[in-house]
Amino acid sequence: MIAIDLGSNTIRFIEYDGRHWGKSFEKIVKTAELLLDTQQIGDKALERILTAIREAKTKIDFTAHDIVGYTTAAMRIALNANQILDAIETETGIRFTIIDAQKEADLTLLAVQNRLDKLGIAPSSFVLADIGGGSTELIRFTNGAVQSVSLNMGIVTLSESASSSDQLDKKIQLFTDKVRKSLNNSFIKVLILTAGTPTTIAAYLNGMDYDSYDPEKINGYRLRLEDCYRVYSELLNMDERSRARYVGVGREKLIVAGILMVTSIYKALDAHEAIIIDDGLREGIALEYFEGNSHIF
Repeated sequence: MIAIDLGSNTIRFIEYDGRHWGKSFEKIVKTAELLLDTQQIGDKALERILTAIREAKTKIDFTAHDIVGYTTAAMRIALNANQILDAIETETGIRFTIIDAQKEADLTLLAVQNRLDKLGIAPSSFVLADIGGGSTELIRFTNGAVQSVSLNMGIVTLSESASSSDQLDKKIQLFTDKVRKSLNNSFIKVLILTAGTPTTIAAYLNGMDYDSYDPEKINGYRLRLEDCYRVYSELLNMDERSRARYVGVGREKLIVAGILMVTSIYKALDAHEAIIIDDGLREGIALEYFEGNSHIF
């Protein structure tokens, strides 16, 4: 099967046969661009999504697989979500399902726990933070009990809502306060981060750029808060073209807000180190598919 996660900033594809992961592809599409101002998914965002799907079809054989596509925060917010999804289906034959924040959190947790198990990492309690383009999912796992909170602040929506550095500072402080207040007993022993910004920071520290990114070298990486600050400073001092080499075209400006959101989570939860996991909603979609179709074996 092919699992597709159409997020508020990135669309991600992966093959999975129930045992082995196959080809994967992802592209920045900025689904949530201008969403706060217009409450609409724009024509340019739609065209970027269609272009990404067409490109994915040149790299992955869509004809030989079942396809499951889910979409998240941007489509939950957009007043024209159904029209956009209809247009995508008409042009590509793929129908995306809008899932709520709870479903998104559950599937992300499923994928992260699966990867932690493969890495031999088994914390009895942790907080998982997934910073998306349109929202941030926080999941507290404590001895099997799960508490999840969705904050309507993501790297695209937060970045676009701040027109100056002073406004960005205020938005980041608001985000920090929301994270701190959202989870009961916020002191934790283990922080786990997934999604594009923390994986990009880890990749940069490992000498990778956007084109040479290797998730196998990222999964399980221990990212210190002080290194986040160093990467922030170094990327900020680059011109946009150089920055795009490391963070991807379309994220040159967003990465500033993204890293500040990452460091906010450390500070809000009094953490100094986090485990980075590349797997997320995309992999959770695939795992759920085979859990629900176990008769295949």
